[in-house]
Amino acid sequence: MNKYDRNKPFNNLPLLPPNEDKIITINILKALNDANKALAELKGIANKLPNQSMLVNTISLREAKASNEIENIFTTDDELYKSLTVKQSELKGGAKEVLFYRQALWVGYSEINKLKRFNIDLIVKIYQNIIQLNDGIRPPQTETVIMKRGSGLLGGSVVYTPPRGIEIIKQKLDNLFDFINNDDKYAYDPLIKLAISHYQFEAIHPFRDGNGRTGRILNTLIMIQKELLDIPILYLSAFIIQHKEDYYYLLNRVTATDNWERWIIFMLKAIEETSIYTISKIGEIDKLFTNIHNLIANTLPHIRKETIEKIFEQPYISPKRLMDNNVKSLNTAKKYLNQMMDLGIMVTKKIGKETVYLNIDLYNLLSET
Repeated sequence: MNKYDRNKPFNNLPLLPPNEDKIITINILKALNDANKALAELKGIANKLPNQSMLVNTISLREAKASNEIENIFTTDDELYKSLTVKQSELKGGAKEVLFYRQALWVGYSEINKLKRFNIDLIVKIYQNIIQLNDGIRPPQTETVIMKRGSGLLGGSVVYTPPRGIEIIKQKLDNLFDFINNDDKYAYDPLIKLAISHYQFEAIHPFRDGNGRTGRILNTLIMIQKELLDIPILYLSAFIIQHKEDYYYLLNRVTATDNWERWIIFMLKAIEETSIYTISKIGEIDKLFTNIHNLIANTLPHIRKETIEKIFEQPYISPKRLMDNNVKSLNTAKKYLNQMMDLGIMVTKKIGKETVYLNIDLYNLLSET
């Protein structure tokens, strides 16, 4: 059992890996089999889609919204999707934070595809994109503590104090990234690595802010690095929101009692259930796209498939964003959107002085939990 005082920096946070008897149990192996099966099915279905960018854009946006909600940064679906049609300089509040998160996700995805390895520079870059500041590893004068959430008798009390000191934090991060990267030295199933790594990153808590959001992006990137997914379409934030109390309780149990089994099973269950949910959502999006494509092909054959795909990349779209090599003028873009409105596919909304168009069925589909 790890002896620690929650009011003092946990500089003795154990390095990885944990004792094998803590992380390889019959119960974990059963949960691991179910999670891997669901994830493999998701990867196979996603690879069959003719245009994966539609799916990646919509699902990553939902993740960005959910991940921010865990940190009590809220935005409505309407505010979020409307924000996609305005300039970044005009963004406000929660919608801005959500789009910064999605930007950080794409930066991380691009970098891990190039590097194939995690390192401190990569994780700092993700963090900086989330908070939009040129900041780095938390300095020792920042006396960060994790407080109990809520307004009850224990609300506001200290539950954990992460390691303090730049060199100590870097040592812990170097060990974490070696554990993730080195599959010869640490020959564990990638999903077990993911669960262990998520705890360890949150326990290190390397930044002043944004650790939770950075850690959740790290989860997705591990699945990409280990080739469990080709594109970033599995996100665990919605599951964490639904089981928030268990999530924080089990994180604390690893620290306090070395109870890895319940934590790893929780994370594996999150992967399994989220994979099943995402498979269902892909099917719904694909069916809706097929129905709308067939309708337009039969009634508006001059509108190309590539143009239809654009109205599926996000629910709201402006005429300017519809323009591409096939739709070269603003007037043509407006004409096509108005024709789709006549078919009941799009509805219009005013945002400031600009009229934008909403793919109403896609919007409703994405708003469902």
